[in-house]
Amino acid sequence: MSLRFYDTSARQVRDFTPLREGRASLYLCGATVQAPPHIGHIRSGVNFDILRRWLEYRGYRVTLCRNVTDIDDKIIDVATGEGVEWWEVAERNQRAFTSAYDILGCLPPTVEPRATGHVPEMIELMRRLIDRGHAYVSEDGSGDVYFDVRSFPGYGALSNQRIEQMRGAGDTEDDRRKHDPRDFALWKGARPGEPSWETPWGRGRPGWHLECSAMSTKYLGSSFDIHGGGLDLVFPHHENEVAQSKAAGDGFAQYWLHNGLLAVGGEKMSKSLGNSLLIPIMVRKVRPVELRYYLAQAHYRSIIDYSDESLHEAAAAYQRIEGFLVRACEVVGDVEPAAEVPDPFAAALDDDLGVSQALAVVHGQVREGNTAITEGAKERVAEAAGRVRAMTAVLGLDPLSDTWAASEGSGLRDVVDALVAVALDQRQAARGRKDYAAADAIRDRLLAAGVVVEDTPRGPRWELRRD
Repeated sequence: MSLRFYDTSARQVRDFTPLREGRASLYLCGATVQAPPHIGHIRSGVNFDILRRWLEYRGYRVTLCRNVTDIDDKIIDVATGEGVEWWEVAERNQRAFTSAYDILGCLPPTVEPRATGHVPEMIELMRRLIDRGHAYVSEDGSGDVYFDVRSFPGYGALSNQRIEQMRGAGDTEDDRRKHDPRDFALWKGARPGEPSWETPWGRGRPGWHLECSAMSTKYLGSSFDIHGGGLDLVFPHHENEVAQSKAAGDGFAQYWLHNGLLAVGGEKMSKSLGNSLLIPIMVRKVRPVELRYYLAQAHYRSIIDYSDESLHEAAAAYQRIEGFLVRACEVVGDVEPAAEVPDPFAAALDDDLGVSQALAVVHGQVREGNTAITEGAKERVAEAAGRVRAMTAVLGLDPLSDTWAASEGSGLRDVVDALVAVALDQRQAARGRKDYAAADAIRDRLLAAGVVVEDTPRGPRWELRRD
């Protein structure tokens, strides 16, 4: 099966044919940094991280550009409310997003441009649009620049809407400056106390949509392969990107991929609803790798309705994978990932990144591996473990990888291992002299401390209790 994705613009699954053979260019709408990230934000990062990893596994050289919107109405509003500079808000929240991506094992993007670093490219794009008759400068001298949506016949195609049925853009306080209320702001004239940059049409700051068009084409070219983002960005953000970019003469994105949203109790997650689940809070409930598993396990286009119960079910599922690999290594020694993933796993990911079906293949191999351990079939154990490592590596979930093995310890695991070993030696000594009460007491004290002891034919093994 060829690699296929659901293209929002075509409203169907299409074979992936890159513009350049062996290369894949991907632009992902990143954070607007007015607040720290909740898991709804980071779901997009995890989904597209898996896409990037799978493209690389399939032999593509991937260029991933993930932007940061560091100037925006919301950022300015937060700064005003806190009585701080706008850039303080942007900087602290960008660091929070970077930390969250790192905590959940997302590979760093090839480039991560900030909007404020690309004002010259935005000015050039506006100039092209004005020269082509697709944008105009407000006549009141405010410095506002607007895109004329009626000048672009394809406006509404991405979101499958008719312009006559659309409401006004709602991005300015006074629509009387516009030729049409649906025209959207490319540039907003300077206001007292707000940041601004000089342009040929007056000082001001960029509109949200203009930023992404300027940054994506700077780093990926006038035409590139994939544009990604959350489903909530299809309109107006991505619709407006398409309009301004193609009106300026760019081919722009060939495929549009959108991840589904994350809800709580059926409602979209947002700070206004008071149901945001911030990353530092979530990784106290489960380990980061278990949170990644939770966000990755559903199909990327589906809606996830969050609950603590579903989170812990996902953590338990991940622990079954992890537990098998730990036991396998105890039986056969260190296991390297297999050279290739199983065909059913590859077919699942080739078909619009079917992670849930791919994980079913992973768990099938885990069951086969556990059976082999029970039967003492070491060769089968090693083969199953190698396949599991290969598959979980593609998903960024390999429990034995440096990313997650290192995160489990930070040096503390070795200390705990040594201390537990002393207790287990004492327990074995008690059992040797048939003092089973003392042996049970040691095991119970370890359990109370969060250490689960399992007696196996190869001797006792331990792991931390996962509640």
